[in-house]
Amino acid sequence: MTGSGQPANASAAEQQKKSRAGRNLPAAIGVGATLGALVIATLVIEPRGWVVVVAAALTLAIWELFKRLRQQGFHLPLVPLIVGAPLTTLSALPYGVQGVLTGFAITAAVSMVWRLLHNGLDGKPENYVRDAAITLFVATWVILFGGIGALLVLTEQGAGPIWVLMIAVVCSDIGGYTAGVLFGKHPMVPQISPKKSWEGFAGSMIAGIIGSVITVSVFLDESPLLGILVGAALVVSGTLGDLIESQFKRDLGIKDMGTLLPGHGGLMDRLDSLLISAVVVWGIVAVLGYQMTV
Repeated sequence: MTGSGQPANASAAEQQKKSRAGRNLPAAIGVGATLGALVIATLVIEPRGWVVVVAAALTLAIWELFKRLRQQGFHLPLVPLIVGAPLTTLSALPYGVQGVLTGFAITAAVSMVWRLLHNGLDGKPENYVRDAAITLFVATWVILFGGIGALLVLTEQGAGPIWVLMIAVVCSDIGGYTAGVLFGKHPMVPQISPKKSWEGFAGSMIAGIIGSVITVSVFLDESPLLGILVGAALVVSGTLGDLIESQFKRDLGIKDMGTLLPGHGGLMDRLDSLLISAVVVWGIVAVLGYQMTV
C-alpha cells in the first residue's frame, strides 16, 4: 500500500498505460478514433456541417482558454469572445469570407471595449494593455484562424481541402509520434518542447507528405508534386502550431490546456496544429484559384 491507501501496483499499472511520449495511449486512441469518426461522418453526409462542428469546437476552446488564463490572473472578456466565436464561424455559411472577417473584427472591437469598461464607468481599468493584448491573441488564434478553417469547405472543391488538411495533419502527428518514440534522440527545440525531436520531425515529414500526396491527388485532382509541396508546408505549419501552444502553456506553467479529451489533454491540445495549418491550406486554395460557393 502507498501512503494514500492505494496499492503500490496501481500506480505502476497506470504508468504502464502511458507511452514514452507521456500519453495514456489507449485513451488517446479511443478519443482520436471518436473525433475522426465525427469528422468523417460530417464530411460524407453533409460537408457544410463542418462549419457547425468548427463553431462548436471553437466555442469550447474559448471557454477552455478563458478558464486557464483566469487561473493565472488574466481577465479575458468572456461574453464577446464566447458569443463571437460561433457567430463568426457560422456567418461563413451565408456570407463567406466577408462574414468571417466582419465577425472577427466586431468581436475584437467589442472585446477591447468590454475589457476597458470591466470595472464600470467609474472604475479604474487594471492591466488593460496586458489583458487586451492576450484577448486579441486568443481571438486571432482561435476565432480568425478557426473561421478560415470553416471557410475551406465552402469552395468549388467541397470537402476536398478539409480532407487534405485533416489527413495531412493526422499523418504528420502519427508519423512524428512513432518516430519520436522509437528513434528520438536529438531535441529539436528543447527550451520550448523538450520531447520534440528531429527524428520525430523527420517521421512527421515522411508521413505527412505521403498523406498529402494521396489526398491532393484524390480529392483535389491535382499533381502529386503539388501534394509533396503541400505536405511539407503542412508538416512545418503543424509543427509550428504545436510549438506555439507549447510555449503558451510553458508561459502559464501548465502541462495541458484542459482535461476534456482523455489521453490528449484539452481541446486546444488537438487544435493547435490544425489552426495554423488551416491558414496554410487557405493560402493554397487562394493560389489555386478555387472559387467560393457562397
